[in-house]
Amino acid sequence: MNTEIIKKAGEIIYQNTVHQSPDGSEPYCALALINQEGYPTVSTITPSKSDGINWVTFCSGLGSSKAQRIEKCDRASLCFNKDGAYNITLVGTMEIITDPAVKKEMWYAGMSNHFSGYDDPNYCIFRFTTKSYNLLVDWKEAKGTL
Repeated sequence: MNTEIIKKAGEIIYQNTVHQSPDGSEPYCALALINQEGYPTVSTITPSKSDGINWVTFCSGLGSSKAQRIEKCDRASLCFNKDGAYNITLVGTMEIITDPAVKKEMWYAGMSNHFSGYDDPNYCIFRFTTKSYNLLVDWKEAKGTL
């Protein structure tokens, strides 16, 4: 049973990344990080790519407050939800990636509003890696760790 729910949740996340968005829109999810004072903060962010519920990447800037929070504390949580259809909560860690090949792979058109290109020195990738999950998909629930 959990395998089926995990697979379905992974498909939902995949469809809610900018690289797979069926209508060309920029989907988003909620990202929770710990701020400089130790309190949780939540904001929305556009997922770039994913691998099931295993990992999700995001494009951002090295100078952003999110990057500063990740540098101080790498613990994070993501939530993808849609009224009545699903609520996918992932808990794990976030890392900042500046590798040029990864930056190029994750780049999408909307980033040109914020950066000069994938080689912009301020442009970076956040990679979230799941440690545990709480999934509610089609009114079926699964909880566990990876």
